[in-house]
Amino acid sequence: MTDEHSYKVHLSAEDHERLRKLRGERPARVAPKHPLTRGASIADWVAKTVGSWHFIIIQSIILGIWIILNGLAFIQHWDPYPFILLNLVLSFQAAYAAPIIMMSQNRQSDIDRRHAEHDYRINVKAELEIELLHNKIDALREQEILKLISIIQRLFAHLAPELVATIEAEGRVG
Repeated sequence: MTDEHSYKVHLSAEDHERLRKLRGERPARVAPKHPLTRGASIADWVAKTVGSWHFIIIQSIILGIWIILNGLAFIQHWDPYPFILLNLVLSFQAAYAAPIIMMSQNRQSDIDRRHAEHDYRINVKAELEIELLHNKIDALREQEILKLISIIQRLFAHLAPELVATIEAEGRVG
């Protein structure tokens, strides 16, 4: 029919500008995936491995074997109780694993933040588009009502002489 600016649109100028930018950016499309650096790949692999039941079970078995072999002394004690070497090994593991896992988590947080912003922009665009559709439907409904009023007025003008005569005739009788 007519373009969207002829309707009674209740969006602010700021919202119109935001919607124009969002329409131009096409935020609903998936952004291209950036290739991972070697360090990021390693950090993800370490975080995935260390954070698995498979790792926990294998590490528990190794720790159990270590303690049993050193506690029972079937073999020469290389780490007698209180297992200071074992504590040192576990401390090294924790000292290196924690920052590597943090690198992976930070990268994942950045990805999640970008996804959240992307989702927010899509939601804003959808909200503004829906508001425009509501306004257009309201304007169309208003136009239909005005057309119906015009038709009623023409019918009334056409039938008015007959109605006036009928009303006068009833007034004389009553």
